[in-house]
Amino acid sequence: MVKAKQIVFIDFEFSMPERHKVPRGFFPEIIEAGVVVVENGQVTDTFSSYVKPTAFPRLTHRCKRFLSISQEKVDEGISFQRLMDYFNGLNERGIEKVVTWGNMDMKVLRDNCSQARVPFPFQAQFVDLSMEYKRFFGDQNQTGLWKAVQEYGREGVGKHHKALDDAITTQHIYNLVEQDKKYLDKAEPTTIGDRIDLSKLYNLLA
Repeated sequence: MVKAKQIVFIDFEFSMPERHKVPRGFFPEIIEAGVVVVENGQVTDTFSSYVKPTAFPRLTHRCKRFLSISQEKVDEGISFQRLMDYFNGLNERGIEKVVTWGNMDMKVLRDNCSQARVPFPFQAQFVDLSMEYKRFFGDQNQTGLWKAVQEYGREGVGKHHKALDDAITTQHIYNLVEQDKKYLDKAEPTTIGDRIDLSKLYNLLA
């Protein structure tokens, strides 16, 4: 059977300690997961669930306030192993790329897998879209997810810091950047005069 070439967009929300009171041994745990699966340019699956933390099951006031999340919702979430089962199922079908905004999602996932003593589920290429965005537009600083989509004259999907909404927004930015890359590739000047006229490139990027 030929494996699918899926692009998987992932966003996690994590637990966090109080600002000036970090428990001994604390580490961020995934408490919400949002996933968008794309195959041949079409969304074939979405996944959204709270995930119940085990090492530090009680959420801090800071975490609940920042993420607008309740203890009850997280307590009703799936286990971390169930989340891994879902990712392993995607992996069996074939994943070409795993795309996140920033590198924290994969760092926390690796750490959570290590703490739970379960194998890391992905062997695909990883894309930190925030770094791609930074390189493409020549920004000096990394841009936040929703600021990036607003710079495109769009709005983010749903609610910021809601995992599935952020995963969908990441997918939208990925599509916009890929379209711009193709546009610039096709817009190469054809004469020596054009090649030294940088104003055309500036107009494209304006």
